Amino acid sequence: MILERIEGPWDVKELNAEELKTLAAEIRQFLIEKISVTGGHLASNLGVVELTIALYLAFDLPRDKVIWDVGHQSYTHKILSGRRAMFDDLRQFGGLSGFPKRAESPYDAFDTGHSSTSISAGLGMAQGRDLMGENYAVVSVIGDGALTGGMAYEALNNAAHLKKNFIIVLNDNNMSISENVGGMSRYLNGIRSGAGYNELKKQVSGTLSKIPVIGESLVDKISRTKNSIKQLVIPGMLFENMGVTYLGPVDGHNIKELVKIFREARRMDHAVLVHVLTKKGKGYAPAEKNPSRFHGVEPFDVTTGKTLSEKIYPSYTDVFSKELCRIADNNPRIVAVTAAMPDGTGLKAFAKRYPERFFDVGIAEQHAVTSSAGMAAAGMKPVVAVYSSFLQRGFDQILHDVCIQNLPVVFALDRAGLVGSDGETHQGIFDLSFLTCIPNMSVMAPKNLWELRQELDFALNEYEGPIAIRYPRGQAYRGLRDFAQPIEYGRGELIHAGSEIALLAVGSMVSTAEHICNKLQPEGWDCTLANGRFIKPVDLELVETLAQEHKLIVTLEENVLQGGFGLDVTAYVHQHHPEVRVLNIALPDAYVEHGNVSLLRETLKLDSDSIIRTMRAFYPGLAGTEGKTPDTDTEQQG
Repeated sequence: MILERIEGPWDVKELNAEELKTLAAEIRQFLIEKISVTGGHLASNLGVVELTIALYLAFDLPRDKVIWDVGHQSYTHKILSGRRAMFDDLRQFGGLSGFPKRAESPYDAFDTGHSSTSISAGLGMAQGRDLMGENYAVVSVIGDGALTGGMAYEALNNAAHLKKNFIIVLNDNNMSISENVGGMSRYLNGIRSGAGYNELKKQVSGTLSKIPVIGESLVDKISRTKNSIKQLVIPGMLFENMGVTYLGPVDGHNIKELVKIFREARRMDHAVLVHVLTKKGKGYAPAEKNPSRFHGVEPFDVTTGKTLSEKIYPSYTDVFSKELCRIADNNPRIVAVTAAMPDGTGLKAFAKRYPERFFDVGIAEQHAVTSSAGMAAAGMKPVVAVYSSFLQRGFDQILHDVCIQNLPVVFALDRAGLVGSDGETHQGIFDLSFLTCIPNMSVMAPKNLWELRQELDFALNEYEGPIAIRYPRGQAYRGLRDFAQPIEYGRGELIHAGSEIALLAVGSMVSTAEHICNKLQPEGWDCTLANGRFIKPVDLELVETLAQEHKLIVTLEENVLQGGFGLDVTAYVHQHHPEVRVLNIALPDAYVEHGNVSLLRETLKLDSDSIIRTMRAFYPGLAGTEGKTPDTDTEQQG
């Protein structure tokens, strides 16, 4: 196999045209086989195999820098840079990351994970290169879906002022995660359909250059007036009008043509955009047919394309999806907004039922938030469904456009807490901290699927202000069903009244607290179990009751400690009941790497057994009871 001979760029450069074609096929087969076992991003990577090979041929990596927008399409890049042997542990704890990581390899020029950032990063790197007096190429590879993000246009606008080479590769596959929407998508469709421009230019240039004496001069003059020609053939020419030279479109699966146009782009002394047309999922029929489903996949059967594991049902996303539709049936004010993720956030059913009340704004979280504020100001009740880590991109809009005006926008935060294999850029572990610091914002978290329904109904039908509901990825918890007190604003829920030790948990950690109580009960400890429900405002009446009746309060949250729920509880207890000890169970002040969620929880000491060990170390009375059975010691401990 040719692939087995590839240890770095030098090996790629030695291959002839036929061998390169074979290499592309072998890489696709390798990706399909490996990702079918580990899971990962398949369709996006299958679409950029030739594009990546061409980059390795046209540039000198790692001296030249390639920055991958989002980075979930960098698998071929990782293979060609000597990391093929690491793919058995792709996205596993301690293994190969599914995104570029500078700490992982010198070939990864910039850490990425979120969309629309690569042009800004690349431009900054090119400016740093020039200031340092160095000479290397900087290439930013960005997808057409990422061009719906406003940050990309800010960077394009700035790139026009650059006086030295900077290359932007637009990987146009007409897809982001779901099918692209909006004006940019229509614009690029127009360029695709106008691809005859390049053939026209070649034919005209070839014919004129043959004219004796004046032929070359005519070609030169036409080249200098190319913008006028493009304006006639391709309407708009947005990039050229912004001051960025446009090259393309070029077939993204033709290595020879790609290398030729990349080398042409490298010769320019300013910013240039190379428009590359690719097919997402290329080479694997199930992914070509359904690229959205194969964007990010769990382990699957290669022959059928079907997922091997049984579908987790109901997930919190499923519960949210059904309940939102049910409530919207009786409330015409409700509208739903997504940033290019109708499937992942559960809004696909709502879009089908109420297409006139559904808005997919593309990869543009800032716009999603502020447009929702506008709809709320006009009398509607918007629901912004978004992954927790992606809402970080709209923080200023939440603060400035929603909360200052106290507008009734509901934020449905999916993938809150640890999400697993996507790693640092996707862990939803900061939302409690950055949301609770904003005046007028309220935050809830359900303990189980039934409470999610209750909280969504409360947010949409009873509350008239900014409010967020955060819930985790995966199967919705079905325990504690009998505890379903009506939602009251700012009030928690006492699930079980015990003595001495109280566990006060929010969201996904309520089930963990329940398990802790059950494990300590045979040792004679009857712990109180309370569900905070509201992270903001904290139910201080409940905290006061717990402080009056217990010697130790343990708070539990799946969020970083700084700025979280536990510190608010601690501040109150220390001020009003300094004799009561408070133990905060939360995530550390750190970025959490990729890996299985259960393993991450154990590693971070967020599972029930680890928490019990932490409690024993913190509270001396509990430490002396490990392994004991219930007897007269219980009364003595109490």
